[in-house]
Amino acid sequence: MKGSLVGALILAMVTPAPAAAVLARQTSQPQSLLARVTVYWASGGRGSDRYTRKHKCATGLRLRDGHCAVDPKRIPYGSHIILPDGTRLAAVDTGTAVRNRKAARLLGKTPTEKNAVVIDRFFETKSQALAWANSHPHFIPVRVVTPSLNAAVTEPAQRPLRAIAVKPTHVRLADAAGSRGAFQLPKVR
Repeated sequence: MKGSLVGALILAMVTPAPAAAVLARQTSQPQSLLARVTVYWASGGRGSDRYTRKHKCATGLRLRDGHCAVDPKRIPYGSHIILPDGTRLAAVDTGTAVRNRKAARLLGKTPTEKNAVVIDRFFETKSQALAWANSHPHFIPVRVVTPSLNAAVTEPAQRPLRAIAVKPTHVRLADAAGSRGAFQLPKVR
């Protein structure tokens, strides 16, 4: 009895957790999913809180256009969300309504829509935010590129180091006895 219990515990510790398996699957290729895309803005009113008005986000970055709030349990910070029109949003913030998916649960008509993730897109002004929200559907299929895949997909290959020319220059230094000797320092251009 003890042996089987110990064996089960060891097996549980060695095998990856389901969440880790999902994350591993996400990092191998961009993930496509349905999202309820909402908007928030920095200029005050119901669309912002005191942190948003100061352009502060959960990751410590300064909020700007092209940023969005996500549930970090479903979409890791640093991920890029690609909208159908090709717009890339950086996942840098979160919020209570985003984590509990209130917008999707209340507005969704089908079970798929009710279970959709919520992505809250940031805008500087209320007019920009509402103009975007009114011109796009509530539920949008998006692609999520996680941070480890970001580096492989979006970063260009590093350029090789460039050789620099070093030209020696002579500097005269006086020693303690007062005699002068030559000392070479490299000059880097």
